[in-house]
Amino acid sequence: MFQGMEYVYEVYKEKSFSKAAASLFISQPSLSTNVRRVENRIGYPIFDRSTKPLSLTECGRQYIQCVERIMNIERDFSDFINDWGDLKTGNLILGGSNLFSSWILPPLIADFASCYPHIQIQLIEESTVELTKMLQKGAIDLVLDNTCLDPVIFDSRLYQEEHLILAVPKIFPVNGRLLPFQLDVSDIRSGRFLDPDIPPVPISEFRTEPFIMLKQENDTGKRAREICLENHFEPIIVFEMDQQMTSYNITCSGMGISFIGDIMITKVSPDPRVVYYKLPLKNNSRKICFYWKKGRYFSRAMEEFLKMCR
Repeated sequence: MFQGMEYVYEVYKEKSFSKAAASLFISQPSLSTNVRRVENRIGYPIFDRSTKPLSLTECGRQYIQCVERIMNIERDFSDFINDWGDLKTGNLILGGSNLFSSWILPPLIADFASCYPHIQIQLIEESTVELTKMLQKGAIDLVLDNTCLDPVIFDSRLYQEEHLILAVPKIFPVNGRLLPFQLDVSDIRSGRFLDPDIPPVPISEFRTEPFIMLKQENDTGKRAREICLENHFEPIIVFEMDQQMTSYNITCSGMGISFIGDIMITKVSPDPRVVYYKLPLKNNSRKICFYWKKGRYFSRAMEEFLKMCR
C-alpha cells in the first residue's frame, strides 16, 4: 500500500504533478501512472484533481499522515545506523528564522563541518510558525529560536540569553536630551550595558516618535508592545515587519525606532546613523534555545552539534 509513497508525497509537497515530476527527474505521465497505481491499490483517490492548486481528499490526508510517520521511522533508524559509523556518514537538518540563519547558525555549521566533513548539513530558513510545524513533523532535526515552544511537544537546550535594545535614528532631535543614556556599540558587544550602574532610557520620551515594529505574533513584536504599554504609551507604528533585520535597516535609513536583540548588534557592522539605548529589564530578556521533537531518536550528529554550540 505504501510502495511508491515517495511519488505521492512529492506531488503533495509541490501541489502539482508537473513540478513534482521535474523535482523527481521523471516524466509527468510516468509520475501520474505511479500515483494512480497507489490510488488503485488503496481503492480511493488521494488527490482532488479538480482543484488548483492540487488538494488532498479525506483519504489522502490520512495517507500523507501515515507516510510522514513512516518517513520519520526510517529517518530515525538511518540516524541510528549512521551513529554506528562514527559519523562518517549521515545528515543534519537545521532550521532558523532570518536572523539565526543569516548570523548565528552559519559559523556554528562551519565549525561542525570542519570536524565532521562527511555529514550532509541542510539549513532551512523559515518563519517560527513554519519551522515549528516542520519540527513537529520530523522534517527538521534542530531549530534555533527565541520563541518558547510547547515543552509538552518539544525538548530544548539553552544556547544564549538575548536582551532587547532600542535603536533610534541619530537624526531624531529627541536624542539631544538623552545623551547620558546612550550606549556605545562596545558596551553592547561586551555585555557591559547589563551592569546595574548603566541606567535604562526613560522610554516614554519616545512616545511621539515613529516606531518600526515586528508583527504582533512575533515574540520581539509582542515584547516591544508590552514594554511600551508598561511605560504608559502606545507606540506610533509606521511599519510592521516580519524580520528583525529589516526593521533595523529601516531604522538605519532614519524612518523610525526599532527594538533589536543585542545578539544582532554584535554580528552586524556598527551604523553611525543609529543611537542605542538600554531598555527597562521587564520583558526585555529571553532565552534562545535549540529545540527538537520529544520522543524522536536523538542522533549523535545532533548531540555533537549541540556540544559544539555550548
